[in-house]
Amino acid sequence: MISTDLASKLRDAGVRWHPRSGDRFTILQPELKADVFTISDMMVEAHDFASGTVLGFNGTTEWALDSVDKEDALWLPREDQLRSMLGGTFRSLVVVDGFYLVTTQSSSGREEIFEARSPDDAYAHALLALVQSAVGEPSN
Repeated sequence: MISTDLASKLRDAGVRWHPRSGDRFTILQPELKADVFTISDMMVEAHDFASGTVLGFNGTTEWALDSVDKEDALWLPREDQLRSMLGGTFRSLVVVDGFYLVTTQSSSGREEIFEARSPDDAYAHALLALVQSAVGEPSN
């Protein structure tokens, strides 16, 4: 699973979340930050209102949490979602000496390799660089 630090950087760089069933997220409150929730048509649903999107907790009996504003949640995109967002820039994912290497290629033909201990984080680093280059920010 992608790290919350990397998820925060993606959000801050402009990657937008449109909550769907199967999406994972955490709540940006100290007492809940370590918990990961999954949107499901049965337990957590995204409700779109004129005032914004609210994540509704249905049938939860463990603690009293009815809903949370989307802005108070941090999306933890899955590997397949990250790869999809890379679009045509994605070239390959390989494992070398326990590290996952994602290779991307820009429209000018320049290849870049992003390395991480998990495939999710390798994809996330590649996406972060892609988004930052699109808005003219230096990549980390």
